[in-house]
Amino acid sequence: MSVPSLLVPGELSPIRSVPGAIRRPEYVGKPAPKPYTGPEVQTPETIEAMRIAGRIAAQAMAEAAKHIAPGVTTDELDRVAHEFLCDHGAYPSTLGYRGFPKSLCTSVNEVICHGIPDSTVLGDGDIINLDVTAYIGGVHGDNNATYLVGDVDEESRLLVERTRESLNRAIKAVKPGRQINIIGRVIESYAKRFGYGVVRDFTGHGINSSFHSGLIIPHYDSPHATTVIQPGMTFTIEPMLTLGTHEYDMWEDGWTVVTKDRKRTAQFEHTLVVTDTGAEILTLP
Repeated sequence: MSVPSLLVPGELSPIRSVPGAIRRPEYVGKPAPKPYTGPEVQTPETIEAMRIAGRIAAQAMAEAAKHIAPGVTTDELDRVAHEFLCDHGAYPSTLGYRGFPKSLCTSVNEVICHGIPDSTVLGDGDIINLDVTAYIGGVHGDNNATYLVGDVDEESRLLVERTRESLNRAIKAVKPGRQINIIGRVIESYAKRFGYGVVRDFTGHGINSSFHSGLIIPHYDSPHATTVIQPGMTFTIEPMLTLGTHEYDMWEDGWTVVTKDRKRTAQFEHTLVVTDTGAEILTLP
């Protein structure tokens, strides 16, 4: 197993085209999306559409993940996900969102989130997060997961495994009548057992016909997250845990977020709908 060096920006390939018949989100070609003014509780029709979008997003992520291996570029993973989404009639939600140039996010090693796929070559011992969102039927489905590249050290393996478990525990904590901050309380208390940092400035979010509705889902125990969970609400939970600090730096591209101490970080995400008794995962393949 080689010792990975710190990540540096690679070369971007040309923006990939989307067939004209595929419906675009309203923000494509604009500096920013329109503010969402609708409800956080969705209709059965919207939820059913989100099941379709979520399933396609999960399938696209799984297809891209099949290609993860030492020697593969992050741009190649973008190509695979892009083509899968388009072949299934879905628009890659990240493409053109506030100017983001690619169809998924690829966050390697010390990158917390929003890594841009480029000529970066994956190395043996890396970890990589794929974040894929599909827009179809007028709604979005958003998910991500962190994968191992080749022979990965035990510390990184455990970080990935425990970050996945923190998401599972948070999903189980979702119940109507509880406040949103139960989600972050569960994640933070679990992460502290292992001395992990919990990223605070990047959160889960409401999602529906809007990519980000304005509802914020902190992954730490925030005293301000007092919104009461209700059946029919749709949102993401996407904890980001680190081997060191939760503080971060941003690359000059305005997207790539890296840990300030450059230690590794992992993330997992699902889109959920709140039921009468808990939460249903909408992003299952």
